[in-house]
Amino acid sequence: MISLTTVLATFSPLLWALSSTNAFTSQPPPRTMSRVIVAGIEEPATTTTRCSAKKNSADMTDEEREVAMDKALKAMTAFSNKYTTNTGTYYCEDKGIPAVVIKGLAEHKVTLGTPLCPCRFYEDKEKEAKEGYWNCPCAPMRERHECHCMLFLTEENDFAGDDQTISYEEVKDRCGGCEGL
Repeated sequence: MISLTTVLATFSPLLWALSSTNAFTSQPPPRTMSRVIVAGIEEPATTTTRCSAKKNSADMTDEEREVAMDKALKAMTAFSNKYTTNTGTYYCEDKGIPAVVIKGLAEHKVTLGTPLCPCRFYEDKEKEAKEGYWNCPCAPMRERHECHCMLFLTEENDFAGDDQTISYEEVKDRCGGCEGL
């Protein structure tokens, strides 16, 4: 029998790659030969650690943080739209809910290097992000189509709307733009 750890270790790189902007282009993500430090451990920078190789969000200027957040918000909006289409799920009929969740995913992508679920409390966000269980799409969503954030809803859900897309502009308008980091 295959353990959950083995499955997550196998599919985590794929999920990280899907959450990058390069997942929606025909070009493969760039690879570097540099090394990065993730949670105190030095390892080669690959597509799974590429985001961590960027400047630490705490060291960014306000302008750099705004640019990074804007890029992450576009990437997470594109990822979410692609995921709803691929899985046959829908956004909540109140588009403010997916907008806020997508913004939270983008904030975590900038601060943690990965789209950690923004709807949960974590004692140690960096540890949770590295483990990958709650990285969007989280394990319950991948395994059972259960998204407690109400970002990806099945047709049977009473709150599911008719839309499988949300625009970047709509996300910005409904959650107040890229401010908040």
